Parts: sequence; C-alpha cells; structure tokens
Amino acid sequence: MNCSKVPVLIKFIMVFSISLDLVFSHINISNNCVLNINISSSSEDCTTLDGNWDGFLTQPCCGLPFNRYLQALARWTNQTGHIFLNSTQQIHCLTSMKNSSFDTFSCGIEKLTSGAGGCSDYSEIDIVNELGNILKSLRDDCSLMHSEGGLTKGCNQCLRTWGSLTSKSKNNSMKLEADICRFSMLILLTSQRISDESWIDKIFYCLGDNSLPLVSSVDEIGSETRHRTKFKRDLGILIGGIVGLIVIIITAVWILLKRKNEVKPSSGRYISDGSYSEESSYRKLSLKEIYSATDNLIMSNFIGQGIAGKVYKGILADGQYVAIKHIIKDEQMETFVREVTSLSHIRHPNLVSLLGHNDGPNECFLVYELCHNGNLSEWLFGKSKYLSWRQRLEIALDCARSLLFLHSYPQGSIVHRDIKPANILLSANFEAKLSDFGLSKIISIGHSYASSEVRGTFGYVDPEYQKNRHVNSYGDVYSFGIVLLQLLSGQRVINLNLQNPMPLSKMAKNLTKGGNIKEFADPKMEGKFSMEAFELMLKLALVSIGLKQQRPSMEQVVVKLEEALDLSTRVESVHL
Repeated sequence: MNCSKVPVLIKFIMVFSISLDLVFSHINISNNCVLNINISSSSEDCTTLDGNWDGFLTQPCCGLPFNRYLQALARWTNQTGHIFLNSTQQIHCLTSMKNSSFDTFSCGIEKLTSGAGGCSDYSEIDIVNELGNILKSLRDDCSLMHSEGGLTKGCNQCLRTWGSLTSKSKNNSMKLEADICRFSMLILLTSQRISDESWIDKIFYCLGDNSLPLVSSVDEIGSETRHRTKFKRDLGILIGGIVGLIVIIITAVWILLKRKNEVKPSSGRYISDGSYSEESSYRKLSLKEIYSATDNLIMSNFIGQGIAGKVYKGILADGQYVAIKHIIKDEQMETFVREVTSLSHIRHPNLVSLLGHNDGPNECFLVYELCHNGNLSEWLFGKSKYLSWRQRLEIALDCARSLLFLHSYPQGSIVHRDIKPANILLSANFEAKLSDFGLSKIISIGHSYASSEVRGTFGYVDPEYQKNRHVNSYGDVYSFGIVLLQLLSGQRVINLNLQNPMPLSKMAKNLTKGGNIKEFADPKMEGKFSMEAFELMLKLALVSIGLKQQRPSMEQVVVKLEEALDLSTRVESVHL
C-alpha cells in the first residue's frame, strides 16, 4: 500500500466513526423518551391551527407539538401518578419531537420541567391535596367540553376560569409559577379522561386558541371537523427527509423495541377456565331506587363505616339484598371512579360483585351484593364468633384465588393494595369475597410495576413498597401473608394487650426459632386442626412476608393452600 495514502484513510475512518457516533447518539436520545408522542413532520398551515396558550408558547408552529406533548404527559400521569418530566427525560423527548419545521427547544415547552420546586414537583396526589378547590373549579367549569357538547357552549366558562388562574403580577417568575400550576392541573384532568379524545381535542383547542374569537354554533361543526381532519392526517404522515443509514438504523431499533415490548397476556388456569367475564348485569340506579332500598338511609340499616363513606344494607325492588356505599364526591371522587372502573366489568366467585351505581352532583352511591356474614375481621376478633380450622383454610384459599385472578387479568395485572380482614367479606355459606377496590392499581402489560404514592393500611403494607413506591403484585402477597398469620393466630397486627407488645410477624418468626409453634394457634380452635397443615400454612405466611425476591406468586400460594386443605381433609377422614 502507498504510505502516502494512509493518513487520508485514517482521516476518512475518523470522520466516518464520528458521524456514526452522532447518528447513534441522536437515536439513543430520541428512543429514550418515556412518553408516547405522535408528531408529524409536516408544517402545512401550522399558523392556522396553532394557539399560543395565552402567550406561554413563544414561537409559531409550536401549538400542535405542545398539544401532543401535553396529551402524552397525561397518558404518563395516568400510568405513574407523576406530572412533569425531569430535565434529562424532557431533553430526550424534545429531541425526539424535533424536525425541520420547528425547534421544540425554542417553543417554551421546556418550562414545564420538574425540579424547580412548587407545582413543578407536584405528583397527582399533591395536586389533589394542595390545589383541590382550584382543581374542582377548573374541572366543573370545563365539564361542558364533553363529546356531545359544543365549543361555544362549553368554552366560555372554561376559558374564564383558566384565565383567572394566571398571575396578574408583572413579576415573570410569579407568572411562570402560576402557568406551571395551571398546566399541572390540566394534565391531571386530561389524565383522568385520557380515553375521551374528543373532549381533549376541544379543551386544548379552547384554551390554546384563547386569543381567537369563539366560533359560532352554526360554523362550529365544520370548523371542528376541519381541525380534527388535519389532526388525524398529520398523525398519518410518516417521518421523512431522513436518508440512507439513519433510516435503516431507526427502523431496526424500532423493530427491536417493538419485539421486546410485545408481552402476551397471562393465560393462567383461573382465566382459561371461565373465571373472567366481560358480561355484566351492572346498571345505573336512580336516586329514588337507592333511598327506597335503604328506607331513606335509616340508621337501623347502617352496617359499616369506611374511608370512602358509610355503608347501608338494603333490598332492591326485585328482592335482591345489597350493600350500598354512600360517598361524598368532593372528598372521595377518586375512590368512586377507581372502584367503578375496576369492578363494573369483571366477575369472579370470590370478588364482591358491583351491581350498579348512582352518580349525583354532590354525592354518589355504589351498590354491591350483600355478604350476610359480614367481614373476616369480625369473626377473627369478635369474642362471640368462631371459625373452625377448615373454614379458615377455605377462606384463605378463596381469597388467594381471587388475587390470582386479579394478578392474571388479561388487560394488565390488578394490584389490590389493601388486603386485610376487614376487606374480606363472607357470604351466607362463609364463602370469602374480596372487596373495596378504592386503592387498586392496574400494571400495564409489559411492565413489572407502577410508581405511586404509598397507600394502604398500617401493618399490612409491604416495607419494600414503602421504600421505593413501586406498586406490584408482590405487595399483595405480603399483605395476604399477614392475613394468613391472623387466620392462624386470631390476633391483630399488633397485640397491645400483651406486656411486651410486638408485631404479629415478629411474634411468628420468634416461635419458629426454637419455640413451640402450636402456641401461635388461635385458642378458639381448641387444638382441633392438622398440625402438619398448620405448619405448612405458617411457613407459607412467613415466606410471603419475606424479601420480595423470595416471595411466592399467588399461583404458588394457591397450590400450597390446596395442599394444606388436602392434608386437613385426610386427617378429618381418619378421625371419622
């Protein structure tokens, strides 16, 4: 080889490698975006549809990308409970949105970044706690922006409320903080209606284009149709202008990511043998039916008090016995929505059936099947009530089967987050039914956990969840392990009647280290149980409350409890 050509070759290799580094670094950044953003590269007629959101956006052609970014944040909030991205996450996402028509870094979107304190760092629960009254005003005044309402009908009041939330101060930092706060509320409201695309289109069009006169009712349909047609057309245009190597690499990366995220729904035996059902007799009841069933909420029909509200027994017109939960919407709207959406379309023999609801302006009612024997807490800790060993085993197995069903739910694992004896109801024949889905969380397919604030009942909450705030099915396994200990011992989570009070879990662990485990058994059973089955169930409980990586799945729990029941059945047959 001619030595004079070597430096030229080296230079070529260096330039080529640097070019590749730039290509891969760009792809790496754009593919690290945590949001699912659909952005068109077209800028056709961008100024005719772009609003500046009351001056928040600083450049033309930024309105449509900003709307897509807000909607992507809302989807993310719906899944994680967080509102804004941190600066690193946002840089990745703004880079993925960048194209030849506009520069996302000059639009003003970057102002909605967490880490600056105040509303920028609020989570979903923080907004509800700190901005609850303002949030309610914005939600109520924008409620007419629904799929069947018109822009003129709904936009005026919504726009007035939105404008009143901004700072009138000349101080730019105060104005920015006010903007961040009102966008945080808008993202939360959008996350709660993320499937209602028509409502989202309208409220974004109303608030984003608030410098423009509202369309008349005559022109409204045509104007909105043109807006939505372009919106859909933009979504369908493929990203162009990228040549050769970049196109090939992006396509390859996209295919790899898609294959990686394709996870088929679980096909556990309790799904496949018919436990899952989309069919439902769920219906909306009138207020007259509610009050008639409960004799006007008379106190003689009062059967319990929970965080969400009071519960009354009642009888519907068709003779069906029901339990009716009365919820004041201002305080428990989130619980109401979660329970309705979680239970209205699923059925399992060991889940309390949600039969219907009534949704009024200031209050709402949830109507459940009535479980005549109350809850497990009453039977474990009530002085005059008694559960046999076999009944305890069958209750544990019923509850485990319901949790297996939830964790194997086809549309994503449902984590209950509040497993405790008070939420395990007993039918007339002592069949256990899991209830109260006010804290439930759905883990999306392909994800191992969802981030959320710590919720649950003291003594039953997984310590690992308290540290990392990761909601997953193993948190339910921990809570169920505590319930198993209570079924075995008949004792509360912390027994304050002892001279040296200690957690029930610690008491059980101490007895397994050389003590007599029979001392852990509930005295009410009078020793009438299979010691082998008792020991198996105790070991199962202890491993369930151990470290996450050592805990069994609910399918394994069901198998072990079936084994314990089989052992007990054989012992009973010997003594007959």
